[in-house]
Order: sequence, then C-alpha cells, then structure tokens
Amino acid sequence: MDPGDPLPRQVLPAVDGWGTYFDLYGPYTALILLLLTLAGLVSASEAAFFTLSPDERAYCRDSSQTGEQRIAKLLERPKRLLASLVIFNNLLNIAIVVIVTYLTWQLSQTSSGQGWILAGVTLVVTVAIVLFGEIIPKVYASQNNLAVARKTATLAQLGLVIFRPLAVLLVNLSNQVDRRIERRGYKLSVEELSQAVELTGSSATVEEKEILKGIVNFSNLNVRQVMRARLDISAVTDDLPFSELITQINASGYSRVPVYKESLDQVEGILYIKDLLPHIHEDDSFRWQSLLRPVFFVPENKKVDGLLQDFQKRRVHIAIVVDEYGGTRGLVTLEDIIEEIFGEINDEFDDEAPTGYRREDDQTVVIEGKMLLTDVCRVLNVDATTFETVQGDSESLGGLLLELFSRLPQAGDQTTYAGFMFEVLSADDKRINEVRIKKVEPAPQL
Repeated sequence: MDPGDPLPRQVLPAVDGWGTYFDLYGPYTALILLLLTLAGLVSASEAAFFTLSPDERAYCRDSSQTGEQRIAKLLERPKRLLASLVIFNNLLNIAIVVIVTYLTWQLSQTSSGQGWILAGVTLVVTVAIVLFGEIIPKVYASQNNLAVARKTATLAQLGLVIFRPLAVLLVNLSNQVDRRIERRGYKLSVEELSQAVELTGSSATVEEKEILKGIVNFSNLNVRQVMRARLDISAVTDDLPFSELITQINASGYSRVPVYKESLDQVEGILYIKDLLPHIHEDDSFRWQSLLRPVFFVPENKKVDGLLQDFQKRRVHIAIVVDEYGGTRGLVTLEDIIEEIFGEINDEFDDEAPTGYRREDDQTVVIEGKMLLTDVCRVLNVDATTFETVQGDSESLGGLLLELFSRLPQAGDQTTYAGFMFEVLSADDKRINEVRIKKVEPAPQL
C-alpha cells in the first residue's frame, strides 16, 4: 500500500495507543514539525533583515566577512527579498495546514465527535503557527538582528532563488499600484505654496507671511545654504595660554568656540564658555583643553530639517560643516536654522540694527558680499528662487556676482539681473566685500 494513500477504514480501528499512532502518522508529524521549524526560521530571517539599522547595514557593506557581505548583497534589492520571504513563509504555513487537515480527516472517520476534533486541531495548529512560526522567531530576531541575519542568510538566498519569478512579478505589481496612487495625488511645489502664501488675505501680517515662507522653503534647504563660511568662523588654537584665550573669547562675543590644531581643517573640539566660568581666575598653567566637548561634523549637502533633528537628539547647538574631502567648509548653529523660519533673531548682546547690510533708501541697499543668497532674497523681499538659474553652486552674494561677471569684478563694476542693478563697492584680490543693490524699473517696450 502506498503511504500517501488514505488508510482503509478497517485499519483505522486498530489505531490503539501512541506507539501505533506514530507507526502510522510519524512521518506526517515529523514533516509538520520540520515545516513549522522552517516557517519560524523564515519569519526570523524576515524580521532580522528588515530591522537592521543604517549603521548595521553600512557595517555589512564595508565588512570583509562572507556573512556580512551576503547580508549586504541580499539587501541591495529589499523589496524583492521581502516578497520572496513572505511567499516562502506563506507556502510553508499552507503546507502545514494541508497536512494537518488531511490527518484530521483521517482520524475523524472513526470518531463520532468529528466537530470537536476539527475545532481542537484547528485551534492547536493556529496557535502553533502564530506562536512558533511568527511571534517567537520575530521577537528573538528583532533583538538579535545581525546575528540572526548572518545565520539565516543562506536560507534567505535559497528562497530568493526559488521564488525569484513570483517575487519579481509581485514587486512589479506593487510598483504599478504605487505609481497609480502617486498620480492620483496632487503635490504642491514649493513655488506654488509660496504663491499661495502671497495670496493670503490681509489678515496675515508681513511677519506672518515671512514665517510661512520660511516653513515652506525649510525642507528644501541644505546646510551649505545656511552655514557661516569658513572665513567668518571665530576659532582658537589649542596651544593658546589661558590668559590669551580669555582675551580672544571676550573679543569674539560667542558662547561656543571651535578649537583647532594647526588649521581649521583639524578641529579638535568645541569650548563652551559656561565651562570656563568656574576657572576664570586660573593662571596660564591651567589646562583648559580638558574642557573641550566633542565636535559634531556634518556634510555640507545635508538637509537642514535632518540637521535640526540631529541637534535635538544629540542635545547640541553647533556643528562643523565639512566637504567631501573632510576639510572644514563652515559652521552652523541652531540659531542659524531657526532664523530660516523666523528671520533674524537678536539677543541682548546683538546690535539693534541687523548686521550685514544697510538701507540707503527704499530702492537701494548695501550688502556684504559674504551674505548668503537666502538672506539676500529676504532683504530684497523676493522669492528664494529668484537667482536660482544663474547662481550655479554659489551660496553667497559674492558667488552670485562671480557667476554674473564670469570673473572677479573690481570696485565700480556694474551689472543688471532680475530687475536689480548690482554695483561692486569694495573688492580685493580674493573676494567681493560690499555690493550696492538697487531696484530698477524694466525698460519700456517699444
């Protein structure tokens, strides 16, 4: 008799005791346990791979270990990996249910309580699949994700190979659904939102409109656009005598000062003035370098909203901006970020008049060449994208004029763009120091 064929009814009454049960149904029971174990491993693999943090994924990419490299390779296409693991797990669960249903049907043929048997087996199988095939493996894997991912990478690779065609089909269908949903949605551009703010009724004040504009443009800003340039950083070297350090700090007027070794490309730490106050009467033998706090470095292309979240998590107010080569490009503070929304913020130590520009009349303003273009647009009361087509990679007014002139202009040079006349008032061999900007009327059409 073929083991896969249904047992004859005359044999079923002979099933007496566990020994006889395992003789007849042992292979099925072993197969169920094997499938349940595989389902648990696949669930654990799914949880382990998709709970890896960005740092852990970066570690796997950079590691020379075979296991970590395999993890990184599998995560190159996360949607396909997830689809294959879900298909694998569901097929295992279906196989368990089919086998258990077959055995239950066989046993119920010789029993008068068929309903109770079916209900009991259904409950037991459901609990077993949910508990041992889903919850326990996923909880354990999420707490030991890297170790579990390393041990189940081969199983995940096997599932990816076996179910690749079906996984690719599901991913493509999912992408089409996503695209349809995106097309149905209506996304407002930053320019449209800015225009909507301008059309706001008279109930909104000028200050309120500026704040709304700042909020609209906030997510599009990167650190390079709001940072203080390298030339404007007030920093000290780490070999200063304590008395000279106090003198320089008093002259700078800042509450946090970067400390560097040899050059600004080697910032060693940030000195908080409040940390110096208990030691203000020390002599030059005092080792003030022990008070330095760690430096928070950020890339110049980082989004400002992401940096704001980093400031909140790290509980810091200052960061050093670096370029792709690790050199210092500038400095950015929490105040710089907040000012992008609320405008210039002056505390009790700031001058009454805003620094960086002065107005000569309603149509003319003189601005420092180092002022950021975002601030220039705010001073001129124009949209932040006014100079976007010609500014290139420049972020300051001086950089904009370099793009407009295609050379380093001299004092007295003039050019016109976007309804403004730019006149260089002061410049040296390295940069533009001061520029007069005057609003001009467009030439009449003949």
